Amino acid sequence: MIHEIDEGVRLLLTESGLTESGVDLVFDPPTREWAARRNAPTISVFLYDIREDVERRRTGTVEEYDEHGMTVARRTPPRWFDLTYLVTAWTNRPQDEHRLLSEVLRCLARTDVLPRRFHTGTLVEMGLAVPIEVAGGAQQGRSPGDVWSALGGELKASIDLRVLAPMAGERVAAARPVTDGLVVRTPGPADGTTPEPDRQLRYQGVTDPGAGGFAGRRERPDPAERPERGDTTERGDRPDPHRRRRGPIR
Repeated sequence: MIHEIDEGVRLLLTESGLTESGVDLVFDPPTREWAARRNAPTISVFLYDIREDVERRRTGTVEEYDEHGMTVARRTPPRWFDLTYLVTAWTNRPQDEHRLLSEVLRCLARTDVLPRRFHTGTLVEMGLAVPIEVAGGAQQGRSPGDVWSALGGELKASIDLRVLAPMAGERVAAARPVTDGLVVRTPGPADGTTPEPDRQLRYQGVTDPGAGGFAGRRERPDPAERPERGDTTERGDRPDPHRRRRGPIR
């Protein structure tokens, strides 16, 4: 996610025409050793602070569906982070540095959100807005003086760029829906004869469960008619053992 925000900021500043006049755009920390090695006008966009916006944190999961409306995955909500950059200009004269900073400030000040054409990777997949704040008054992280002290350099004019960036939640694939009926298998007889074939209960031969799925109501064939008690039509001439014998009692 951080490298995607870096790329978006780079594309935003490049589109403004800053690099057309031979100005380098880098994301290196502006240390004293780095400043001594540069040999061209340079804009440094240094990321120095990363903090989560805990007020935006959410719980639960969001389901993802395919074109048939089936759940294919579940994803936790995105988490939001404040990325703070120190933007500085480096030339041989302070007047040229201030001119470059003015161009950078003009470009960033007219942008409230990072344009979607500059989104890449997970930013495109999430489709969320990425707010941008330039030279904000409230300092939640380290002060510029602390940053310059840590870099080992002297304090100079700079612009604080704050980007509120979403980080995609964890995605867990969902199990496929059950489309086969229950299959019953019986063990082979002890005498070694051929066992009965497997039986598929209720949905034998069904390949498409329909809109209601396998839990939907289905038409079942009527059960075979049973012979009336005492009717020997289908049982031959054998007497019914359950039929009550009539005759004189001796």
